[in-house]
Amino acid sequence: MTQLKYRSIFTPASDAQRQENFADYWLFTQQHGGELLEADRDLAKKRERLAYFQNNPVRLHKPLADPEAFYRNYVKMVDDPKSLDKLTLLLCGIYKFARHEWVGIKGAWDVVPDMANSHSVEDKISRVHLAEEFCHWRLFDEMLKTCGLERVVWEPLTPFKEMIYEQFPKFPGVLMDTPAFVTELMGVSFYCHLYPLFDEILADEPEVRDRLKALLDEITIDEVAHVGQRRNFIGPLGIKIARYLVKPFYILFYQDIPEVGELFDVKQMIAHGEAFDFNQLPDYMVARSWIPSYCKVAA
Repeated sequence: MTQLKYRSIFTPASDAQRQENFADYWLFTQQHGGELLEADRDLAKKRERLAYFQNNPVRLHKPLADPEAFYRNYVKMVDDPKSLDKLTLLLCGIYKFARHEWVGIKGAWDVVPDMANSHSVEDKISRVHLAEEFCHWRLFDEMLKTCGLERVVWEPLTPFKEMIYEQFPKFPGVLMDTPAFVTELMGVSFYCHLYPLFDEILADEPEVRDRLKALLDEITIDEVAHVGQRRNFIGPLGIKIARYLVKPFYILFYQDIPEVGELFDVKQMIAHGEAFDFNQLPDYMVARSWIPSYCKVAA
């Protein structure tokens, strides 16, 4: 029987372990993303990687059968989702998921101290984290362009939802850290379920399939590290609460993205989040990401 390499993300950790891991993550993230380009909400290495994709574009050989079906539904679903082909549903779902992330990080960017005013390792980590999320939004936009969608506009959410995202980062850590961790976990669950869907839907477009996977890799590798990083903010009680929040958070969030219910088994996604332990991730992804020391099984 093969011994598992990693423990559950819900594994308890002492305050001392968490402080050691903050220091370790800060070293990792400086190397991983490169220089923070604060005025552009960007990171040097991430910018170079995006430029590579943009300078070496891949596009569908067979365009979407009905691009207007995407543009009609990508902000808000107006058609019966069952009437849409799977690729259009997939692209609409990706946009809606990324749109929520984009709105959230816009609200947080103006609240989290900039690097000049970040006096703790935790504040510095949070600033770079947000810059990475802006990089992810650009990668999602490139995914849509890869599928021939050049007219995408990143629309705000409803005023009420925008207000919630703007106020959330202002909450004290004791209230914010646990739900923030669950949302990162939800992201990794979503991305892990996208890979096999790319294989299924784009079997006859191998170049586009591989490009979408490469773009998604850049996002997922960061998000895996973010799951560990956000978990590191949470104490013993918070991590117990987090496990109970997975199911209601996933259900509530995906109610706003009807494409997810058509494309995925949400119960499986919830189970993935509740049981997340890094063992199911491919080695190449783990090698480029970061995992808390207390989630690693000692050799």
